[in-house]
Amino acid sequence: MTETINATDIKLTKYSHGAGCGCKISPKVLDEILASNFAMPDNDKLIVGNHSKDDAAVYDIGNGSALISTTDFFMPIVDDPYEFGRIASANAISDVYAMGGKPVLAIAILGWPVNVLPASVAQKVIEGSRSICAEAGIPLAGGHSIDSPEPIFGLAVNGFVAIENIKQNNKAQDGDILFLTKPLGVGILTTAEKKGILKEEHKGIAAKQMMQLNKVGEALGKVKGINAMTDVTGFALLGHLVEMAEGSGMSAVIDFENIPTIIDELPFYIQQQSIPGGTNRNWDSYGEKIGAISDYQKAILADPQTSGGLLVAVAAGAVDEVKNILLQNGLGKCITPVGRIISKQEKVVTISI
Repeated sequence: MTETINATDIKLTKYSHGAGCGCKISPKVLDEILASNFAMPDNDKLIVGNHSKDDAAVYDIGNGSALISTTDFFMPIVDDPYEFGRIASANAISDVYAMGGKPVLAIAILGWPVNVLPASVAQKVIEGSRSICAEAGIPLAGGHSIDSPEPIFGLAVNGFVAIENIKQNNKAQDGDILFLTKPLGVGILTTAEKKGILKEEHKGIAAKQMMQLNKVGEALGKVKGINAMTDVTGFALLGHLVEMAEGSGMSAVIDFENIPTIIDELPFYIQQQSIPGGTNRNWDSYGEKIGAISDYQKAILADPQTSGGLLVAVAAGAVDEVKNILLQNGLGKCITPVGRIISKQEKVVTISI
């Protein structure tokens, strides 16, 4: 069967039931899966582990340095296999940047329906991955593959960070200013494309953003005034902000009018019900922790992002330094704060109109 398929005519999203980080198990279900009575042995070298809901594990290797280790993979969110490889790889590498680190090595994770899709298509996925790894300055050094019912791809990534520069998602402080380094709306656009209602002038916009590396995280890691950092992926801005605020014993306020969106025409697609299934799963998991919110705001703030931006909690005294770093990295559209951390309230996150 594989010999009769023209690889250029294949649309990868038709072969998967989920898409990108929208495939992620919901926060509520994930909490149930990870619940355990098994007591792990103490390890004083493990700086960040499964005890927190952070982006990667961090292990002290001595001399003031630490190893960052992470993995991330998912099913296709775009039809083009080369772009799928690039997006999945940028998304996985982002976890290292979110910890303030520098990636050094990647290993591929490939699941492929070998009796349905040609090996030549999988090769394009791997080539896309190699191209992003090259942009990050790291080798794609090996990997593992299985025959699976649906196409799956991602990476295991290692990186290094100075222990003093580690950024965690649960160290935010009262008064911190929140920045977001990529606009929202990827899930809405990719859903519109799957529904066949995406306007011609909007094609490729989501893919281009998802292939953008979060390299700025390495520079932000060196800023002492950044108290917490994480990347925004499948749980959406609301979900990852809930994790940040709850983990820090704080609450947060979102200034909705300052939230950057990937295109100005998002309201049109929301009116057309271009809402990913992951949006409702996200809301079911943490909606009771959110203050008053409109359906429109929820569609954007609970929209699952794939290879999303970094959410950064910055002490007031470091705001100008962070803005300068964003400008130096071509992120001038992201220098307006999107919210702030406040003392613990009844609701974890409230929306300021």
